Amino acid sequence: MIDFNKIKSRSKLYNFHSHTQFCDGHAPMEDFVKEAVAENFTDYGFSPHSPIPFESPCNMSMSAVDDYMNEYNRLKSLYGDRINLYLSMEIDYLGSQWGATNKYFDTIPLDYKISSVHFIPSFVDSKLYIDIDGRYPAFKQKMELYFNNDIKAVVESFYKQSIDMIEAGGFDIIGHFDKIGHNASHFKEGIENEDWYHKLFMRTFEAIMDNHLIIEINTKAYVEHNRFFPNIKYFDLLRKSGAALLVNSDAHYPQFINLGRNEAMRLLEL
Repeated sequence: MIDFNKIKSRSKLYNFHSHTQFCDGHAPMEDFVKEAVAENFTDYGFSPHSPIPFESPCNMSMSAVDDYMNEYNRLKSLYGDRINLYLSMEIDYLGSQWGATNKYFDTIPLDYKISSVHFIPSFVDSKLYIDIDGRYPAFKQKMELYFNNDIKAVVESFYKQSIDMIEAGGFDIIGHFDKIGHNASHFKEGIENEDWYHKLFMRTFEAIMDNHLIIEINTKAYVEHNRFFPNIKYFDLLRKSGAALLVNSDAHYPQFINLGRNEAMRLLEL
């Protein structure tokens, strides 16, 4: 496993969460490397959305994995004297059927693993997993089509699946672990301030701490929506808890690889 503490002790210019042409990113891998080098980054990790056992426009296909690894090796040979590059995936957890512990991921020489929840089972058909991570207009439609507009049950399902993922293990970093709060807050204003929501967040946080995982501070939505994942209101908790933290931009465009990272580090006193 990568020694993330060692990296953080020598540099604040790192990023371990990004998406390129191999999933739902908007530029080739090399464009991200060039931008990282230009901004004097010392360490940069690629983390395409992992293959999953059904079609998804956001996830890479199994057939593309070899091409991804070949491109990574090419870039490492070209730029390795200027920046440390790492091979990873953001692995979707889909219950016992799919996650970071699946033997498939043992066949890929990943330097580290991020694990996240983007899909939860439909309330109409539990065998159907629905992406609840996208922009709000699509989320709102899915709430009616697949979840009977029951936002509390959707939030509960997301956090239950997150805790199951944590307890299953097999990964190093948990990605944007309260991201459901963003769309849920659009659907029902103030939901993140309700007591039951706070209890779900804390139960998930305690599971993360008990399993000694690294918490990602995800800055992707900072400029557009003025928020981080986890929510900024929990930064004091994160700072005082001694939790292992990494500040990642979750960049889908090269020009955004440093988006919001300095602000998050300042607020967290990192």
